[in-house]
Amino acid sequence: MLVLTLLIAACDTASTSTTSSTLAAGAPTTKAAPTSPEVVVATHPEVVVTTQLDGEHVAVAESGKNQCEDGRITFEHAPVDIDLIEVVTPLGLMSGSHVTPVDHQYFQDFKEPDQDISVFSPAAGVVTDIQHMSQTISDGDSQKIDDYRLVIEHTCSISSIFIHVGTLTGPLVDAAPPPGEHASVAVSVAAGEKIGSFRMNVDYSVVDLDVVLPGLLVPEHYDREPWKIHSPDPFDYFTPEIRSALVAKSLRVAEPLGGQFAYDIDGRLVGNWFLEGTNGYGGADLDRYWAGHLAIAYDLFDPDQIVVSIGTFDGASAQFGVRGNGPDPEDVSFGSGPVVYELVDYDYFANGERWDRVSLVRGIDARSNDAPVHGVAVFELVSDRVLKAEFFPGVVAAEVGGFTGGSLVYER
Repeated sequence: MLVLTLLIAACDTASTSTTSSTLAAGAPTTKAAPTSPEVVVATHPEVVVTTQLDGEHVAVAESGKNQCEDGRITFEHAPVDIDLIEVVTPLGLMSGSHVTPVDHQYFQDFKEPDQDISVFSPAAGVVTDIQHMSQTISDGDSQKIDDYRLVIEHTCSISSIFIHVGTLTGPLVDAAPPPGEHASVAVSVAAGEKIGSFRMNVDYSVVDLDVVLPGLLVPEHYDREPWKIHSPDPFDYFTPEIRSALVAKSLRVAEPLGGQFAYDIDGRLVGNWFLEGTNGYGGADLDRYWAGHLAIAYDLFDPDQIVVSIGTFDGASAQFGVRGNGPDPEDVSFGSGPVVYELVDYDYFANGERWDRVSLVRGIDARSNDAPVHGVAVFELVSDRVLKAEFFPGVVAAEVGGFTGGSLVYER
C-alpha cells in the first residue's frame, strides 16, 4: 500500500494529529463533537450566543440581526505567514482514514518544527465556531492532541475554516471551550488580524454556499460535513498578489493549482462511492466512519496517477496505485464489464530524483511500481450509480477468477 510520508496532519471535521512526523495508512483522525450545518450558515439572528464551560452556559456575545453581507468578496490578507511556510499541499489528499479526497489544503513547514507561524483572518468576519480538539481516532492507536478548529464567517455565504491552530490570541483565548468541547461564539475579527499560531501544519479551506461542486453527485451523502459540497479552490478567493505567493509555494502545477477533490462523473467508475446502507460519508459507526468509503480517483500532485483508496482492505484503510496505471476510471462505465486492478505502491519523483516529501519542488511525477502486488480490486458498474466491488488481499490478478459471494455493493 502507499505509505505517504508527507508530513501532513490530514483532517476532516474529525481532524487529525499534528504530532506525528509522518502520515501513513492508518493516520489518526481526531474525534470531534458532531457539527451541524450552522457551521457555514453566516446569518446572525438576534440571539445570545453561548459557550459551555464546565457544564454551565455562559453568554459570549449578542449578535445583531442580519449583520452579514451578501456576494463574492476578495481576501486581502494571506491566511498564514507565507514567508515562513515551506509548502502548500493542495486539496485532494487520500491517506489512511481519509479515504475520499480531502476538502482542505495544508500550509506546512516540517523543516523548522519549533517555529511558530502566525495565522490570520484573510478578511473581516466573525468567528462563529471553536472546537478544542483533544483526541484522535484512526485504524491505529488514538493520540492526545491539543489544538483548535475555527470557523470564520466573512459574509452570509463565504467562510474560512482552519484546523490545527495550536494557540489562540486575543478574545479567542477567553471564548475557547475546554479540551474535547465545542463552542458557538461570536468574536469579530478584522482582515489581517492575527488569530493564533501553529507549528509544522495547519489546514485551511474556503466554504462558499453559492458554489455547489458538480463532482460530488449526491449532496445528501455528505450531510455529516455539509460544507464539503461548497468547498472550492481557496486560491481563487485571494488578491492576485497573494494568490501568486501561494501558488509559488504549491506542490501542484496542474490546474486547478489549489487542488481537486470532487471527481464524480455520473455513470463512470471515477469518484467517491459509499457502501450501501452505511449512511454515505457519515458512515455506520462514528468511531470508524470511513470503513465503507471508497474512492477511485487521482493523485493530488500528479493527476495522471490513478489512486484506489479503500476504507476497509484486509481490516484497515489503505491507498494504492494501479499496476500499469490503467484503465482510466473515467473510461469505465456501465457496460464495460468487470475491471481488474492489481494494487501496488507508488512513489514520487522530481527532477529525476525521489522526492523527500517535505521540500518545495515543482513538477512532481508519481510512478506506480510493478511489484509487489498487495492484492486485487474488481469493479463493475451495474447501473450508473451502483457499483459492485470485491477486494482480494495478497493475490495477483491471475489468481482471481471474478466476483465471489464476498462481493459488496457501493452507491452514490
